[in-house]
Amino acid sequence: MQLYLNGKFLNESNASVSINNRSFRYGDGFFETIKVVQGRVQFADLHTDRLFASLQALQFESPSFLTPAYLLSRIEQLVAKNGHQKLARVRLTIFRGNGGLYDPENLHPNLLIQSWPLNPVNNMLNENGLVIGDFMQGFKAADSFANLKSNNYLLYAMASLHAKSQHWNDALVLNQRGTYADATIANLWVVKENRIMTLPLADGGVAGVTRRFLLANLPAAGLAVEESSLAPTDIKGVDEVFLTNAIYGLRWVRQHGKTLYSNAIATRIYQELLQPLWR
Repeated sequence: MQLYLNGKFLNESNASVSINNRSFRYGDGFFETIKVVQGRVQFADLHTDRLFASLQALQFESPSFLTPAYLLSRIEQLVAKNGHQKLARVRLTIFRGNGGLYDPENLHPNLLIQSWPLNPVNNMLNENGLVIGDFMQGFKAADSFANLKSNNYLLYAMASLHAKSQHWNDALVLNQRGTYADATIANLWVVKENRIMTLPLADGGVAGVTRRFLLANLPAAGLAVEESSLAPTDIKGVDEVFLTNAIYGLRWVRQHGKTLYSNAIATRIYQELLQPLWR
């Protein structure tokens, strides 16, 4: 496989990052997980909007050549070199260079782009609903950095290990106020009496691109949507639960704890708004 690192296409075996790198030491950076279908970057504008907002929030000093067009062209070139044009997952990582906590060598962004072939099942709605639960061993700070896809992913990493130990498909993460922030790799949605709800970003979840797409497009499809906080006691009383991210689009949840859910509206959302994007 090839990757793109700071202006060069390289074989994976020839790429390296210093042990003094601030992302390795402190998680100083962020990433985008991107889906490519038939050589086209999905949600391109939403991904680049979030990326450049993250650059600004984390005080990177961006060079003039680093533009949305530059990034998209490098992604397209990489998936072509790796033969992944048909269906791929791309990870674009931005990270600070070397230095200590108070003395970075500079504030310039380092850029790494990687691609992997994606199983076509990611273009389909899951037949079997997910089984999820709550991760209670740590809580996410709902602060000004909470909505970024930070390279400091420790809480989500531990939540995913807990989910695996419990034989769940994913785990829900709570904030310090005791309401949900999101899942380890997705945003959380519920349906109650035909009301579609997702969590407000103020509750600490990542600002997902599929979340943003659905908030903008559900009303035009005749589906009312709102943002509302949700606690563990609340999720027991809803009719449907589903998760969204940029790779699989939407996955419906069959079970949380002992509560079972249906999937009629989740299926409609997938079929009308997301499935057409993957064709």
